[in-house]
Amino acid sequence: MKQILIVERLFDGESFHKNMAVTIDAGKITAVIRAEDVIDVEHHTVTKLAGTLTPGFVDVQVNGGGGALFNAEPSTECIEIIGRAHARFGTTGFLPTLITDDVSIMTKAADTVAVAIANQQAGVLGIHFEGPHLSVPKKGVHPQRYIRQISEKELSIFSRQDLGIKVVTLAPENVSTQVIKALVSAGVKVCLGHSNADYDTVNAALEAGATGFTHLYNAMSALGSREPGMVGAALESQDAWCGLIVDGHHVHPAAAKIAINAKPKGKVMLVTDAMPPVGMSDDASFKLFGTQVTRQGDRLNAATGELAGCVLDMVGAVNNSVAMLGLCHEEALRMASLYPATFLGLEQQLGLIKPGYRADLVLLNPANKVSRTYIAGNVVFAQ
Repeated sequence: MKQILIVERLFDGESFHKNMAVTIDAGKITAVIRAEDVIDVEHHTVTKLAGTLTPGFVDVQVNGGGGALFNAEPSTECIEIIGRAHARFGTTGFLPTLITDDVSIMTKAADTVAVAIANQQAGVLGIHFEGPHLSVPKKGVHPQRYIRQISEKELSIFSRQDLGIKVVTLAPENVSTQVIKALVSAGVKVCLGHSNADYDTVNAALEAGATGFTHLYNAMSALGSREPGMVGAALESQDAWCGLIVDGHHVHPAAAKIAINAKPKGKVMLVTDAMPPVGMSDDASFKLFGTQVTRQGDRLNAATGELAGCVLDMVGAVNNSVAMLGLCHEEALRMASLYPATFLGLEQQLGLIKPGYRADLVLLNPANKVSRTYIAGNVVFAQ
């Protein structure tokens, strides 16, 4: 379907513009022009939109949403529920994320994502395996009984070529640099996290090909004056990306600002680490491996007290980055769209509104809440 979106205000990923028109054909953007220059309306569906149109948000760490948890039911129906819940908050591309689990569940999750990728299921970009090769002292809510050394079974899953973009979070003290090199050679984007590794071990993993850090500061060895730890190595690296949870609970605003100031521009991206209550009522709770997780406002806690993921959504992360961290709206939007797209290697397809890019778009109202979401030019949420 050919269509033209005429918008009051447009953020193209670089700067804001007023009274613009975006033409779309076959799910891709074909032109971005001034609204007054639109002439060929006969062959297009024309929609006038009040608000600000921005690139769609890309979330590399999504455990659940809409009451669904990927670990609990790794099916395409589950992914659809999760995607629909997050589309309400501007997410147009995401990685269903499986936390530490049995290899049978990992296999089922991989099979499910393979089907989703083959069927071009809306929003699904690949899969993120957060574990199971983690550090017990930094496991958080990951079940210890499933934390283990890597074996050929897991390697065969990670090496599959039908899963779209593959991200694996691991603890480098428990996975050799040779294995990290093998994973990278198999097309895996290796992230470091849930780790008690020292600075030298982290740097060795980076040299072996690791390119990211999962939820910076959380569940990793801290920065100290004599032992920089994983946090210190992450902040020092000029090349590695860092995911950041900006919900006011996982990371103090001052620590978040320090990270953003320390890293080169474009190397910090917003993530939600979202759990099933995203998009649900305030009193929604759920079970994670048999343990009750309770929601109190915008905070999730396991019965043992640990933070258990988030009820954060991407537009909330953007707005928090402006309100809590003092970032300009443009940079916060880039941290939710262009930067994660670049981390995933999709910077020629997502994160900008320009010809040739996929028409993944978000319309924000004057309060910077999502009023409409498009994936490949199709409306997947409208308020």
